[in-house]
Parts: sequence; C-alpha cells; structure tokens
Amino acid sequence: MAGGGGLIQVPALFAAYPEVPPATLMATNKVASIGGTFNAARRYLRHVDLPWVIVGPAIVFGFFGALLGAQAVAVFPAEPLRKALPFVLLFLLFYTWFQPALGGNHQPSKGHFLNQLKAATMGLGIGFYDGFFGPGAGSFLLFAFVRLFSFDFLHAAAATKLVNVATNLAAIGLLASLGFINWPLGLAMMVANIAGSQYGSKLAIRHGSTFVRKTFLIVVSALIAKSAYDAFFSN
Repeated sequence: MAGGGGLIQVPALFAAYPEVPPATLMATNKVASIGGTFNAARRYLRHVDLPWVIVGPAIVFGFFGALLGAQAVAVFPAEPLRKALPFVLLFLLFYTWFQPALGGNHQPSKGHFLNQLKAATMGLGIGFYDGFFGPGAGSFLLFAFVRLFSFDFLHAAAATKLVNVATNLAAIGLLASLGFINWPLGLAMMVANIAGSQYGSKLAIRHGSTFVRKTFLIVVSALIAKSAYDAFFSN
C-alpha cells in the first residue's frame, strides 16, 4: 500500500539468521520483495493510468541507480545513512502531516524536459539508496511522486511499485552474480510477499488516495521508531 515492507522483513531476517552475512540477508530480502512489488504494480496498472513521460525516466534511472548502489555496498560504510534515516523520515512525516491537501488530487506534471530530468534524477538518487541501503526507499519514492509531480497518493503508490521493481531487479542481478542470495529462502518468502501485496493493493484501490495517505503516515512513523532504535539504541 505505502512502502516500508522492509521494516518487517529485514529485521525478521536478521533475527532469524544471525550467523548469515548481512549482504546475503539484504540480497535475499530483495528476492522476497520483488514478487510482491511486481504483483502490486500489476494490480495497480489495471485500475490507474500513469503519465509514462514522468514514470518512465524514473524507472530507467532507478534501475541504474540501484546497480551503482549495490556496487557501492562493498566500498562504503552504510552507518552514516543508518543514523541519518530517522531524521529524514521525520521530515517526511511532518511535511505530509501539516499539508493535508498534499496528494489529495491527481494533477500530474506535464512531460516537459525539466520534469523528465527531475524524474530521472529522483530515480537515480533513490535507486542508489535502495541498492546501497534500502529501508524506507518505497516511502521516499511515494513522497517524491506526490510532492514533485503532483500525483495523488494512489497513483504515487502505483508509480512507486514500478520503480521498486526496477531497483530490486538491478540489485538482485548484481548481488546474485556475487553469490550473495539464499534462493530457497528468498523464493519461499516471495510467495508470502505476493499474498500480502495482493491484499494490500486491493485495499488501496478500494479505499483510494485518502486511505493510502493515512497508511503512509503510519508506515513512516513506524519506520522512524524502528530506524532510530536500530541506529542509536540497539548496540
């Protein structure tokens, strides 16, 4: 419905398999996620029309951004991002909370070159973050589509799922080539993820943009609490 599935999956994987290298668990999470994300995207596209001149560049550059991010995992530490995440999410929460009209109406930006450039830059930046670290990437994308391109929350959720499919696919391809994926576990989780996405996307389509907005606020609040605990209190 609103991104943030990693809030549940990633901590669960780390708790269940403490002896497994973190890179393997993060890569396995991508395998689990892509099935549900693709299924949700497919359902959304049967019910909403998207401006492909905006969504297309975000998908393409999101793919390449995630490739770069996945490559950077082996070079750069993720600790600074981990500590910054709760503060960035807090900004998203307050901004959305105090802008009640935000994402209420679907008036997507025209496909001018500047908007296409913004979409490509957004896809590249958030795609890099998703490939490198990941938690909250779906929420960042959803917020960006609403704030930068005047999508309502329902259309933004649909666009977010499409970009997430591309970023997950890129990360899976690279990390699989490095031998970081537990395929049996990832595929088993994917089945459950597809079932969850089927129900979640059905709820979003049935109840509309206001429902997705409320869900987004709840998910971001939970992400703030979890990411702050992980960054500052878990050790």
